[in-house]
Amino acid sequence: MTRQKVVIYGACGALGTAVVKYFQKKLWWIGSIDTQSFICDSLVDVDKSFIVNVLDTWFQQEANINPEMAKILGDDKLDAIICVAGSLCNGNLACSDFIETALTAWRQCVWSSCIAASLSNKFLKEGGLLTLTGANMALKGTPDMIGYGMAKGAVHQLTKSLAGQNSGLPPKAQVISILPVIVDTPVHRELYPNDDWSSWTPPEHISSIIYKWITVPQERPPNGSLASLFTKNFKTKYVIEDKFL
Repeated sequence: MTRQKVVIYGACGALGTAVVKYFQKKLWWIGSIDTQSFICDSLVDVDKSFIVNVLDTWFQQEANINPEMAKILGDDKLDAIICVAGSLCNGNLACSDFIETALTAWRQCVWSSCIAASLSNKFLKEGGLLTLTGANMALKGTPDMIGYGMAKGAVHQLTKSLAGQNSGLPPKAQVISILPVIVDTPVHRELYPNDDWSSWTPPEHISSIIYKWITVPQERPPNGSLASLFTKNFKTKYVIEDKFL
């Protein structure tokens, strides 16, 4: 039986690692895209690591991944591409490194999302799913995190554009963005030790939601949805928000 295939962009981060583990347990073929080879532990591995050079331009990163993925996949197509690259970047106009952090957010969030979208044109199967990662906070202004909010807002717009006619997605393929409030990761716990962790979304919950959308198409939100993830008492639900507040 042919294994189902998924590529995870940002696989080496906390959320990406959780997604890899979830799909590994389901015995899927897994491709990792990140700035390093995926190395987690002896129990978790991926079938192929695609390495992104952070010193390369946006164009070079995409141009380097494409032929390598074509060689690996051959005539096969991916069931899904999941982009979870990106991390929180603080900074308002008064910060001395405002432009630097804004550029970092743009590279991590927008470059990765656009490359994932480009790959979906060539390698996603008919009826497959592309998921991107926005942010619930970016549905409105983010004065203390301007660069981050700007980048995530661009991901939201990209999602809407890809869902439109003639975007270049394969026939019947769909795109959905997840919009977490805050993901429960070790880094976030270290940064915010006094927060209510029961309201943070566990990466495993996100993984299970995405997996269900991929494997049960009738359970997917509408194409182009921005799905905000809300967690209360460690229980997670998603709410579709189609307008910018």
